[in-house]
Amino acid sequence: MVREFYFPLDGRVRREVLALAGAGHRVDVICMRRAGEARRERDRNVTILRLPVRRRRGGLGQQLYEYVAFALLAALVVTGRSLRRPYDLVQVNTSPDWLVLSAAVAKLRGTPVLVDLEECMPEFFATRFGTGVKHPGVRVMALIERVAVQLADAAFTCTEQMREAFLSRGAPPAKIGVVLNSADETAFDPSRYRRQTREPGRFTLISHGTIEERYGLDTAIRAVAGLRDEIPGLRLRIYGEGSDRERLVALVADLELVNHVDFSDGFVPLDELVAAIAAADAGLVATKRDPFRDLVHCEKMYDFIAMRLPVICSRTRSVLAYFPEECFAYFDSDDDVDLARAIRELHNEPQLAERLVDRAAAVIEPLRWPRVRQRYLELVASLIGR
Repeated sequence: MVREFYFPLDGRVRREVLALAGAGHRVDVICMRRAGEARRERDRNVTILRLPVRRRRGGLGQQLYEYVAFALLAALVVTGRSLRRPYDLVQVNTSPDWLVLSAAVAKLRGTPVLVDLEECMPEFFATRFGTGVKHPGVRVMALIERVAVQLADAAFTCTEQMREAFLSRGAPPAKIGVVLNSADETAFDPSRYRRQTREPGRFTLISHGTIEERYGLDTAIRAVAGLRDEIPGLRLRIYGEGSDRERLVALVADLELVNHVDFSDGFVPLDELVAAIAAADAGLVATKRDPFRDLVHCEKMYDFIAMRLPVICSRTRSVLAYFPEECFAYFDSDDDVDLARAIRELHNEPQLAERLVDRAAAVIEPLRWPRVRQRYLELVASLIGR
């Protein structure tokens, strides 16, 4: 499995790897390497091979360098290992889409290739750089996407809205399925953590994951600023790291919110994160709406549902398609006043939190990972059997 991110921090890859290992497969995970991590690590039938590339702050040039450097190194590793002992399957988790080329030699030698299309790169490029859909860069991304799908023996993506986007650009319908993001319920298990009785005057929000501008944490910080006098015990806890952290820390200082907003020291161990979620009063998903975010789901949303935590969520097309209004405390994207309203209502009406949790749990039941995992394993088995 090839993924240009960190393992086991990537929840989707972690779930897939554990599913494969649990089914008896031996798995090599080829990923990026953070400072202090071992280059090679083995846990029973999972081997982690970390390449000397990591995420750094920078513009388009830095990002392109990381994309190209990782893809080249991954190609060397996959090719070298597959020549010594052919793989039964190579799975590539995008982005970038051209990462599928790392499996080219293995495919030429008869190994099936499965692609997990985690991103829609044309929409991502257009929103990231503020271009129109006819921009040359967007067209190049669409071309690379078509090549990646063509090279794959099978592919799947994260939502039905993403699948529709791929089909609109010519992908064969029979070739692309949907494997939703879900929570790993062995980790995000509310029975392992005792829920604290809500204290009068205290209300804790939590958000976790990569800290980037598109995830709307500046909107959340401004909403907290608008409520600090009304709800003195309001606190926002942000877990993770990313390129927008420095700006957000400065915003907290400018708004004099150091007693209301705090940041973790980077990514924390999973057990520590789950304990923090269990201790919170609501989970926050403040994604800013754009053509890309209208197609995807944030994984943190599923983590909160699994932990039976009420979710405060910005409205996007893909989320509303799966979760009706009665599932979450919705607010308009990038609107700190409307977010403050949602926080206020949830704080003032504890019974609302219970209703949201129960409704979200009912809606998520057929979408839970134990069910989704089985469909994923059946897809893998069909390719290996072929």
